[in-house]
Order: sequence, then structure tokens, then C-alpha cells
Amino acid sequence: MTVKDLKVGCQTFTWEMLGDRFAGGPDDLLKAIADGGYAGVEITDTMIGRYAGKPAEFAAALKASGLTLVSFAFGSKSGFTLQDQIGADLETAKRWIDFAAAFPGALVSMGSATVVSDGPRANKFSIAAEVYNRAGELGRKAGVQVAVHPSSHHNTLLFDRADYDRIFGLIDAALVGWVPDTGHILRGGQDMADTLTTYRDRIRYVHLKDVDADGSWAMLGKGACDTAKVIEIASAAPNFNGWLVLEEESETAAADPAKAVKTNRQTMRGYGA
Repeated sequence: MTVKDLKVGCQTFTWEMLGDRFAGGPDDLLKAIADGGYAGVEITDTMIGRYAGKPAEFAAALKASGLTLVSFAFGSKSGFTLQDQIGADLETAKRWIDFAAAFPGALVSMGSATVVSDGPRANKFSIAAEVYNRAGELGRKAGVQVAVHPSSHHNTLLFDRADYDRIFGLIDAALVGWVPDTGHILRGGQDMADTLTTYRDRIRYVHLKDVDADGSWAMLGKGACDTAKVIEIASAAPNFNGWLVLEEESETAAADPAKAVKTNRQTMRGYGA
């Protein structure tokens, strides 16, 4: 895959992280993302709003905006690590897998396993892997690829390279892919190139974002992420679908989300994408 084949999408967490400070809805997000020059969107269960359960209406809104649904992302208050919530988490996974099935090529991204209770970490890895694998089986039956998105946020179970090695040793690569997130990988102290290369076969699409030397979120191209190297490795990955999804969590974005995501899209053009 060459740079010219890459497609650039935008994640809606830039607005989601504002909480009550964002008073808009999904149509406002689509407009800002389309106006920013993006080709696609990854939206979350929190931000789908009135389109939840209405894939046909959301498809019409996307078409009107000139956007493609890259992926639907969701998490759980269980952190995917509570044994007694496995059934509920899988019901939720099926709901969003069925939603995504209405959009050809769209994936479902499951959030990072998170510690929300006491108990051995080993048990939490086992529970999370069971949830991810069973969700991946649901996705296969529906014709929707499922992928896991590790993070570096509070109480994540999937932070550093040892955590990645552990969860990927438990997840069936034929059922569950990986959405590497450059910002979270850097915040976990990992060697970016080595982690991406080691698990290249699992890469489905990429979350691109940046952090500075102390791990604080930075605008794309203003931090420590070697974006060109990430693109090089991802482009050669056998199951990479060509989507680079930009996700912005910096204070600059919190001040003006629409302007920040537009600036990041302009930055990507410097890499030929």
C-alpha cells in the first residue's frame, strides 16, 4: 500500500472529552469533521446520539456529509474485566456489531480492558480475553471485523509492552484485530516501531495522535511520534485497511475542537495522506 492509497478519518473523542462543555449532537460532529477535510469518521457509543439503533438514518447523514464510517467504538463500565458482566458486555457488543454491519467495511473497536475491581490482574486478563474473543466470534458471524484498542488512561489493564504481550497471547488473532494508538503506545513507554512490527499482522487501522516528552497530549506533529515511520510500518501490514484515524486530546483541541482537527488534517497532507 502506498501513501496515496491511505484514507484519513477523524475520531469523535475530541468532542467527547469535553463532557458537558459540548452541547451539540452527532450532526454537529459530522459537519465539523467533513469541513475539516476528512474522508471518514470513527464514532463512539457516547456520541452516536439520536442515531443509535437507526443505521439507515445514520447512513443518510454520512452520505450527506461525504463521510464513510470507519469504525464504531464502544467501552463498558465493567472495563471488560468483570466475570458477572460478560453476558451484558457481549449483548452490547452484538448490538453495535449489528449496527456496524449496515456499513460495508466498518469495524467495531472495543475499548481497553480496565481495572474496576480488586483481584489478581491475571484473572482480569483472562476475562478481558474471553470477552474480546467471544465478541470477535459474533463479529465473524455478522461479517464485521472486531478489534481491540488499548489505552493509557486511568486504570487501564493494557498499558505497557508486557501488557500488550500478555493480552495478545490470549486473544485469537483470527477473531480480533488491533487498533494501535500511537499516543497510548508512547505513554506506555513502548518502542513504537518494535511494537507495531511485532504485531503487524493484527493491525486493522491506526489511531494517530501525539504526545510530548513528558507524556502530555500534543497536536499531531508537535510531539514525539514518528508519524512517517508509523505510516511506513502500517502500510506494509497485511491486514491494514488503509485508514489513519486522527484522534486529538490536547488542550489545544479542548479550546477549539473543530479548528484542531482541521489543523491535524492539514498536517497529514505534509505526509502525503
